[in-house]
Amino acid sequence: MFENQVVWITGASSGIGEALAVAWAKAGAKLVLSARRRDELERVARACGNAEVLIHPLDLGSGSDFEGDVKAVLAKFGRIDVVVHNGGISQRAAVKDTQMDVHRRIMEVNYFGAIALTKATLPPMLAAKRGHFVVISSVMGKIGTPHRSAYAASKHALHGYYDCLRAEVARDGVNVTVICPGFVSTNVSKNALTGDGTPTNTTGVDIANGVAPEVAAAQILRAVRAKKSEAYVGRLGKDRLALTLQRFAPGVLERLVRHQVPQ
Repeated sequence: MFENQVVWITGASSGIGEALAVAWAKAGAKLVLSARRRDELERVARACGNAEVLIHPLDLGSGSDFEGDVKAVLAKFGRIDVVVHNGGISQRAAVKDTQMDVHRRIMEVNYFGAIALTKATLPPMLAAKRGHFVVISSVMGKIGTPHRSAYAASKHALHGYYDCLRAEVARDGVNVTVICPGFVSTNVSKNALTGDGTPTNTTGVDIANGVAPEVAAAQILRAVRAKKSEAYVGRLGKDRLALTLQRFAPGVLERLVRHQVPQ
């Protein structure tokens, strides 16, 4: 299904993004790899074997409209079939301790960056009457727990925006899949911002014990192949339990998260 398709992945320099790049390369896709660190993107490109790769550094928090970036990708490949919004940053701080510039930075990267790239890549998709947006949200996009206010808010916002987009483009050949990962063993908690904007430099126990990024990537590709509107990825555990309780027993979930020890 993905043979010769052009797949643009943000946040491709590590974690889920890196695993997705390798998985799509094995599926025969042509890749556009974006993140801020060119050296890490070059390392990921080497891991993609013989796949045709365009390394295109991108800062989602720059406030750019990304139209020039889209032109560069189209000049190389002539089309964009899949855009994977994976780039983002997390948070580990109480509301009372989180500075406003941290809230704004997280929203700029996680939400406005994704929207700006979507708006820039949507016109060529509509013109071609094909395309697929894959949005890497989180279980935090469905629920809220202590010390995740800015992060959860940015992910909740993605669900609202892309649910609306999906309804708008349903008849235009463009698909939207929102992915809700549970605990995946990446550097997400290590790179998460504290209240003053500095990284935690620590890895939470749940993250350390999460599924391997390669497992998550395989689950994501299956969801994209099936053109699912929304999909959870990860293993059965308290993250999946939280989603079940949120749907069927929200009062129980609310009481449980009040006593959760932040990691």
